[in-house]
Amino acid sequence: MSSDVPENFEDRLRQRASTTRNTNTLETIPVNHQPHDNIPNTPLAASTISFLLGSIFSLGLTLFLTGGISDRWWATYQLGFFLAAWSGFHWGEFAVTAGWNRDKCSVDSFLLDNGAMYHIANGTALVEYLITLYLKPSLKAHHYISLIGIIMAVIGQTLRASAMIQASTNFSHIVALRKLPSHRLVTDGVYSVFRHPSYAGFFYWALGTQLVLQNPISSIGFVLVLWRFFSRRIKVEERALVNFFGEEYDNYRRRVSTNIPFIR
Repeated sequence: MSSDVPENFEDRLRQRASTTRNTNTLETIPVNHQPHDNIPNTPLAASTISFLLGSIFSLGLTLFLTGGISDRWWATYQLGFFLAAWSGFHWGEFAVTAGWNRDKCSVDSFLLDNGAMYHIANGTALVEYLITLYLKPSLKAHHYISLIGIIMAVIGQTLRASAMIQASTNFSHIVALRKLPSHRLVTDGVYSVFRHPSYAGFFYWALGTQLVLQNPISSIGFVLVLWRFFSRRIKVEERALVNFFGEEYDNYRRRVSTNIPFIR
């Protein structure tokens, strides 16, 4: 008898599960890297996270559009926008990856497993906002600052999503150190104005969320931490891009700025 034929019921179940994994279009198994596995990489996990993010987004957007709840000191339009922006960003990362970069899509594409410091930073921002709002609400009454933050966050989110969609399979949440046959250098569209539009988009989105909350301490902290992070990441990524594309990338780098402050 051929060894390919399952000998018992358990073998048949394992073979069926393997076949299902290989053909099920709902599976989110990236081609070029393994998920972190801190969050189960399953359709159930992806749908549950989407539901939770969607719920937070809906509550936040409602709070923002209604101008807050007057008899709840903490339920402000500023907090509503922050919650909607935060949840919308993470859902959008997964949605754009699933739609335009399917081979790299996994539950990690939500970017919720983004390191402890990321969540500490956002938690600290909320604590700063709520403590200041409770003790000195007049410090959160400069609505023009929040308006600037809203515009900045929307532009940043749009820029990042546009960059990911335009780059499509050339985009990766993980810096690629090995050139694939499908890799091409994208220099048109938003890439003709921003050399790293997804990074610039995130930078201005994150800063915008802190301006909405009128958080002076977190705003400064976000700028310093993000500048340091992107400055280092861009150096590593551009070394790889020079190896991939040589003079073509050198010319592009000289021609187009990052448009992130103090990162040429």
